[in-house]
Amino acid sequence: MKLLLDTCVYLWLMMDSKKISPTLRDVLANPANRRYLSAASVWEAIVKWQNGKLKLPKPPVEFFSETKTLGRVRALPLEDAAVLQLAKLPKMHNDPFDRMLICQAIENGMTIITPDELIAQYPIKTLWM
Repeated sequence: MKLLLDTCVYLWLMMDSKKISPTLRDVLANPANRRYLSAASVWEAIVKWQNGKLKLPKPPVEFFSETKTLGRVRALPLEDAAVLQLAKLPKMHNDPFDRMLICQAIENGMTIITPDELIAQYPIKTLWM
């Protein structure tokens, strides 16, 4: 299964937060599941970090480089085909970063790992446990 990690889920996973259940950790650790982090999530985290709304243990360049390697998380670039999905989305969610994750999930046939109930209202697969 191709799993697209919501920004908050990626941060919780990499900072060993208790917000991720043991069951979900097992799903994420399963080598049959491929984990992805969108370029949109990296962008979102850097914007929040620059605005003082997100604390990271290291500067973003180091944090994301190291954690993606250690966590066996693949980078998901932002492609035109995914961006064009935005024109087809109903406007149920106002967060532009989350809307882009939805578009990428649609375009790439991915399941988004997210606690966000608004994301789950779109015609995509989501997972949270």
